[in-house]
Amino acid sequence: MSEHYYSQQPGARHDRRTIDTVLRGKSLRFTSDAGVFSKGDIDYGSRVLIEAMDIPEGAAVLDVGCGYGPIGITAAHLIPKGHVTMIDINSRAVELAKENALNNGIRNVTIMESDMLGALDGQTFDVILTNPPIRAGKAVVHQIFEQSYDHLNEGGTLWIVIQKKQGAPSAAAKLESLFGSVEEVAKDKGYRIIKAKK
Repeated sequence: MSEHYYSQQPGARHDRRTIDTVLRGKSLRFTSDAGVFSKGDIDYGSRVLIEAMDIPEGAAVLDVGCGYGPIGITAAHLIPKGHVTMIDINSRAVELAKENALNNGIRNVTIMESDMLGALDGQTFDVILTNPPIRAGKAVVHQIFEQSYDHLNEGGTLWIVIQKKQGAPSAAAKLESLFGSVEEVAKDKGYRIIKAKK
């Protein structure tokens, strides 16, 4: 069975590479590697989410499935007085995210391994961001939505990016059933940014 980027311990041979990019006006450098999501460049859906996300200064933020860190690190840069927790099941991605936060001078982050939101016992957040692991299947994605609802403060928001052809309508319906208040805030090349408010 071929392994995916959501494998806990990717066995792929290392193939480290450097990605220089600008996100929300800040020049950032990321190291990626084989066995992690979108290793060649920042995934387009993640870019669309990064451009659209609106995070209040001082917020407690969670990045679910952080990969090597573009979404969470950009969020931390946008809210120097806030704090971003970044989680991923993939141990290689977690190590890369830690390295990338350090190398980009980002200190207001906590980065850890977690299967979905399992490692966060009792913690709550003002904003949760996710480019969900569509290939892991609808059940996993919907479970991330359910767990996100439980970990959001009242009035908090969940921001997701999803492609129309990869299940945006059913994701929106699931969010509607959980949150009630759901809005499509941006769309670009088939990607939808959906914001759900608790």
